Amino acid sequence: MLPRSRTMPSRIHHGAVEERHDIRHYLQVEVQPKSQIESEAMNPEANYSKCFDDDGRLKRTGTFWTATSHIITAVIGSGVLSLAWAIAQLGWVAGPLVLVIFAFINLYTSNLLTECYRSGDPITGQRNYTYMEAVKAHLGGWKVKLCGWIQYLNLFGVAIGYTIAASVSMMAIKRSNCFHKSGGKDPCHMSSNGYMISFGIAEVIFSQIPDFSHVWWLSIVAAIMSFTYSSVGLGLGIGKVAEHGRFDGSLMGISIGTVTHAGTVTVMQKIWRTLQALGAIAFAYSYSIILIEIQDTVKSPPAEYKTMKKATLVSITVTTVFYLFCGCMGYAAFGDLAPGNLLTGFGFYNPYWLLDIANLAIVVHLVGAYQVFCQPLFAFVEKWCAKKWPKSDFVTAEYDIPLPFGGVYQLNLFRLVWRTIFVIITTVIAMLMPFFNDVVGFLGAMGFWPLTVYFPVEMYISHKKIGRGTTRWLALQIINVACFFVTVAAAVGSVAGVVLDLKTYKPFKTSY
Repeated sequence: MLPRSRTMPSRIHHGAVEERHDIRHYLQVEVQPKSQIESEAMNPEANYSKCFDDDGRLKRTGTFWTATSHIITAVIGSGVLSLAWAIAQLGWVAGPLVLVIFAFINLYTSNLLTECYRSGDPITGQRNYTYMEAVKAHLGGWKVKLCGWIQYLNLFGVAIGYTIAASVSMMAIKRSNCFHKSGGKDPCHMSSNGYMISFGIAEVIFSQIPDFSHVWWLSIVAAIMSFTYSSVGLGLGIGKVAEHGRFDGSLMGISIGTVTHAGTVTVMQKIWRTLQALGAIAFAYSYSIILIEIQDTVKSPPAEYKTMKKATLVSITVTTVFYLFCGCMGYAAFGDLAPGNLLTGFGFYNPYWLLDIANLAIVVHLVGAYQVFCQPLFAFVEKWCAKKWPKSDFVTAEYDIPLPFGGVYQLNLFRLVWRTIFVIITTVIAMLMPFFNDVVGFLGAMGFWPLTVYFPVEMYISHKKIGRGTTRWLALQIINVACFFVTVAAAVGSVAGVVLDLKTYKPFKTSY
């Protein structure tokens, strides 16, 4: 096991952190004929090494397909399962309309954000490797720290939400088999703690994947799993509608006076539920916080922003169609009593094995989605620590460990310890606050306006030098202000839901 200096986002040499953006630094070892040098002077494109990009980093290999799979993995998450419940609160008119509006807003602001990956020229300008660096390059000042806190707290919250969602699906598999074996005589109550711990152990292992560019295979598997369980939920919803011979639900959503598992719906609860539904739909589309990090894996030419715009268009179109089908068919099947998690609404009856497959797909998907969302946070902390303690072998050194089936794994002790601690903390908090619907709504509300709308709009205005008071500036600000009020409303509704949940739960003793 041999230690070697670690190549972090910046290079570490003799205890000093060096930012190398000049590709010629890496070409010093190459012996180039005079004619080749002269041709390179006439053709700047030739200055690109076969091994390194224009910023001195290893050649990026991401494509339209890997970017699309990353986005689909990030977008079609556990949020899709709460869409039937969200549409039940809004009704047949507002529900699908709100879904489509959120899709257009995300598509538009994501396209604005892709153009901020490079500062200045969209093809040769300086790269911004993270969302926070893009904000620093275009806006600067206090907005950078504000962005960092919001982004990384949101990613931290997503990790907690995914841990809760995974445990619910794992319990659903166990309970359906228990219920089937007992013939419905055993209520099969169980605690969620063991399942959250199991998910946490899996994430400790997968969290040792070094960086975003190494999780592409996990992202593709996760994307396939997301289509699997969404298709099962859609199919079962269609089957239930066909069995009833009618579409349940109403134009205006759940009615006041309806008796649910949580009690009778009052006027105030109807308001809270409507606001929560907005948060749930916002969460179902949340991926802008990692868009820049995904874009940084894409190779060029063509220009990175062109590839990302195509990937964003395809991804959001596909997910919106799936969302409409899953949400609307779930509402049609269950009406006002649509469950917070669509798959739990079909009970534990036949075909119980099909529900098991769907829930297993959810767990596999969430394992991958957890990594896709957490890698930017991991990278930020590790880069900061490498700059803070450049001479520490614990932080910067890597050790080559031969793998049984060939290849070498580069072990970094700080990465091993810090990422393990991170997973443990998110798992413990998930065990303390296992409120799936309310946590989902709150996360969606907190991340939607600042990260999906405000910063992309402000960065784009700065990047394109759009004049204050112009028609385009006013149009962008109208979107900004409107989405701000949606975020505030959704956050209020979600907090109200969490307060109600806190009245009836005991820490670490939640059972289903």
